[in-house]
Amino acid sequence: MPLDTFPAATAAGAAAVPPRLDRRSRLILFVLCAAQFMVALDFSVLNVALPDLGRDLGLDRSALQWAVTAFALPSGGFLLLFGRIADLYGRRRLFLAGLAVFGAASLLATLAWNPASFLAGRALQGFGAAVIVPTGMSLLTTTFPEGPQRDRALGISGTLLSLGFTIGMVLGGVMTDTLGWRSTMGLLTLFTLIVLPMAPKLLPGSHATGGEGGSTVRSRLDVPGAVTVTGGLLAVIYALSTAAQRGFGGADVRLTLAAGVVLLTAFAIVESRSDAPLVSLPMLRRRTVAWGNLGGLVTFSMMSTVVFVLTLYLQETLGLSAFRTGLVFGVQGVLSVAAGALTPKVLARFGARRTLVFSLLGQGVFVAALLGVGAQSGALLATVGVSLASMCHLGAIISYGLTVTSGVPDGEQGLATGLVTTTQQVGITVGIPLLGVLATTGETLLAGVRTVLAVDAAVVLLAGIVIAAGLRRARP
Repeated sequence: MPLDTFPAATAAGAAAVPPRLDRRSRLILFVLCAAQFMVALDFSVLNVALPDLGRDLGLDRSALQWAVTAFALPSGGFLLLFGRIADLYGRRRLFLAGLAVFGAASLLATLAWNPASFLAGRALQGFGAAVIVPTGMSLLTTTFPEGPQRDRALGISGTLLSLGFTIGMVLGGVMTDTLGWRSTMGLLTLFTLIVLPMAPKLLPGSHATGGEGGSTVRSRLDVPGAVTVTGGLLAVIYALSTAAQRGFGGADVRLTLAAGVVLLTAFAIVESRSDAPLVSLPMLRRRTVAWGNLGGLVTFSMMSTVVFVLTLYLQETLGLSAFRTGLVFGVQGVLSVAAGALTPKVLARFGARRTLVFSLLGQGVFVAALLGVGAQSGALLATVGVSLASMCHLGAIISYGLTVTSGVPDGEQGLATGLVTTTQQVGITVGIPLLGVLATTGETLLAGVRTVLAVDAAVVLLAGIVIAAGLRRARP
């Protein structure tokens, strides 16, 4: 299939190196990227601290999953809703409110005196993240014009997003060992205190329908759509998060998953009949939106699974310590930074669509190379393989966001970026429950890990081929 038939790059004709941003633009980018980095850090920084946290607060092992699930439920369930609210009523004010909620919630989690207060803090953190992520992304895509500037801004944002997950795993272990688990939540409070005072003066007002700087006529919010999609996403994320801990055998998991499917089906029906839908079905019928989000779903779900099974392999098969395992993913983080610097140049040369396809194919190839890990050795191969796969993964993250949001009117950027970030959250959530269980059901852990890696690589490579065909037929 000839990739040269893809539409030209968004930055066609531009210099290979995007133009430098002025001082104000750099400060705006710093605020938006710092907020995204903070949320990404929150996804992973607490993971290695869970045993200490449980002993301190009296959470037993079976209840520790709620430290993660309490954040994942609202952060994934409310993304689309807040993306649309931002379009209608103003992105800046909602972004600032999200930062304030996140900071207060992080302080509550830091000072938690019992399980209930800690889980309340985590749930409020997730709620704040559900506001910050789509509003921050839509502020970025409306502040920086489509072309080299937006490519560069999304490249930096994607790098910090990937780096936040990686640094969180390393930093969480170091901070827990030296300062205690509360320091991981205190760090997020500190981040908020740095970012929040800078944001009001720097961030531009929204130019959205009925929002700041927009039309005086407000579009109404699609309440039935909001209820069904939020309820459906909450149910699906709860079911998959719980299944990651206990499997799909529990009645609560199966019933909740079924309820989520029913609600999301109802959402599709509601949207097809609504005069002011929460999700515009014509937007979902755009090939760039549909195929771009499929690429995002695949790259996030499959890469999170690789990191999960390699963590098991390095520690339980090769016997590496948690610190040395963290160093492996530290190398991954360093190369992700390099990929972030390189991706805008690749985008300027090949365009977002071809970059997405090449990135998925590269991710699949390097994951397949990890099949060579053995019972006695494999740390070097794991380090190199996961790092190169992550570089391609970062290229896919940046290019799928550009593919989905390119050509979308400013008044619908919150909706488009809400779809982007919902795809991201669902992808992170579904990969481990669906494939991770294979790692523990093989004859040996190594056999199970290889099975997961083989399936993972096949899925990514197939997705790359299918998405190439779908985007080739999309209009420029």
